Amino acid sequence: MSVDTPRRIVLLRHAKADWPQVSDHDRPLADRGRQDAPVAGRQLAETGIPLDLALCSTAARTRETWKLAVQELPQRPKTVYEDRLYEASLGELIAVVNETPDSVGSLLLVGHNPGMHAMADALSGSAQGDTLARMTRSGFPTSAFAVVTFDGSWKSVEHGVGTLTDFWTPHD
Repeated sequence: MSVDTPRRIVLLRHAKADWPQVSDHDRPLADRGRQDAPVAGRQLAETGIPLDLALCSTAARTRETWKLAVQELPQRPKTVYEDRLYEASLGELIAVVNETPDSVGSLLLVGHNPGMHAMADALSGSAQGDTLARMTRSGFPTSAFAVVTFDGSWKSVEHGVGTLTDFWTPHD
């Protein structure tokens, strides 16, 4: 794939988590999360984006979200569980994306807030339709995802490089 080929980053926030007496990293999904994650997967499938690579936080709630969502996709992308996505800052998220091989056209990150919202906001130098207004209005709730497109290599991902082309939440 050429570095001039348009690329997509899909940012998926984990589904609603429960609050049992376990470490934050080990928190499982709540009942609502187990219902919403497959719905997010179906909505991702409807975008028609052929995902090449999924990077998923190692936290229990992100792994469970991805396990439920990916079953709804027509084709499963290669999945890598990435420790650095847990509690990642915006700078750390951009650094992880910058390491993506240029053979990847569409990348999915399954992570946490505030990182997912910060990443979508920071990368979106422009937006299609009302996507930015909807994201600003709703925040970035659990099971939500944003799609940002850009031209260039993954090493060139930085603030304002992309266009927010889609934003979806399960409870609009």
